[in-house]
Amino acid sequence: MFWATERMAPNTAYLLLDDHPAMRMASTDRVEKARIIGLAQETDFFFAGLRHNVANIKSAEAVDVAWIEEAQFTSLSTWQTLVPTIRKERSEIWLSYNPELVTDCIHQTFVVKQPPPGSIVRKVTWRDNPWFPGVLKREMEHLRETDYDAYLHIWEGNPVNITAGAVYAKQLREMDAAGRVTRVPYDQARPVHTFWDLGVDDSTSIWFVQAFPFEYRMIDYLEGEGEGLPFYLRQLQSRGYIYGTHHLPHDGRARQLGTGKSVQELMTAAGHKVSIVPKLSLADGINAARTIFPQVFFDGEKCADGLNALRHYRFGEREELGVKTHEPIHDWASHGADAWRYFAVGIKAPKKAPPAPERRRAPISAWS
Repeated sequence: MFWATERMAPNTAYLLLDDHPAMRMASTDRVEKARIIGLAQETDFFFAGLRHNVANIKSAEAVDVAWIEEAQFTSLSTWQTLVPTIRKERSEIWLSYNPELVTDCIHQTFVVKQPPPGSIVRKVTWRDNPWFPGVLKREMEHLRETDYDAYLHIWEGNPVNITAGAVYAKQLREMDAAGRVTRVPYDQARPVHTFWDLGVDDSTSIWFVQAFPFEYRMIDYLEGEGEGLPFYLRQLQSRGYIYGTHHLPHDGRARQLGTGKSVQELMTAAGHKVSIVPKLSLADGINAARTIFPQVFFDGEKCADGLNALRHYRFGEREELGVKTHEPIHDWASHGADAWRYFAVGIKAPKKAPPAPERRRAPISAWS
């Protein structure tokens, strides 16, 4: 069995042991940093961060039970990688989560749509807690009277359409209402431009875009962590697109310690056309990103993880040196959102279709 969480860093584990005699570890159990080995029963529990560690988990064998905590943050690509991994006869995948967005992968898979065969789905609320304390019940009733929508989300487990404090809340609502998340096929007659975010610890996100008169089409999205540039270059090639320009953030010029060359230099040497996105302030970049939303269509399936990042990208309070600021939270969603911002800043405006040539008639002769 392994236990994973979308938010936990790889190779870290948090274990809470009750002091009840039935919960005490046997003397034959060996507890390690990210593993519990039951020597007598020949059991093995291992813990791993899932979102950016799925490549390592994919190699796991003979897993009886995989338990994903905080499963609301599981991306579509992670889920599609995990399911074939848990292939032992009679193996199980357990998912526990608090619903957040109605569009989240796990909620869509098991609640909104018809769940896969053999699934058991249970909604559990405060009513199922026989020890629900009075102090929480009073807080719940107060929230129900003052903010019914928040009550439904927090206490009744109903998902929301937009994350509280979402940076692009208005634009996302308008996008959904206009039906601009749909099927967007690749047009072989036009080049595909990519927009990258090169995050800390090699966390990378890439949007794949085609430009048309008066609109942009997001045809694909890729994210990952723990992989070097060769991995992403292979991914570009495997998609079979004809590429135009690959747009990198300003740190694409920074030389890497391992190679002594920048990502820009390495991609250029590999035969790609590369451009560095102009460096704007975060606020100006967000404004540009908000402005461009009405011109964009998204492929709902291939861009699912990127859209999930945009929907979860939100403002939060931050305090540094005694000064509080209201700015976007830097978490897993910020990488896809940053790549989106670089797209808005770096893309060239679609060229308008040239006017039709004026057709002149030959002058009619008075003698004709």
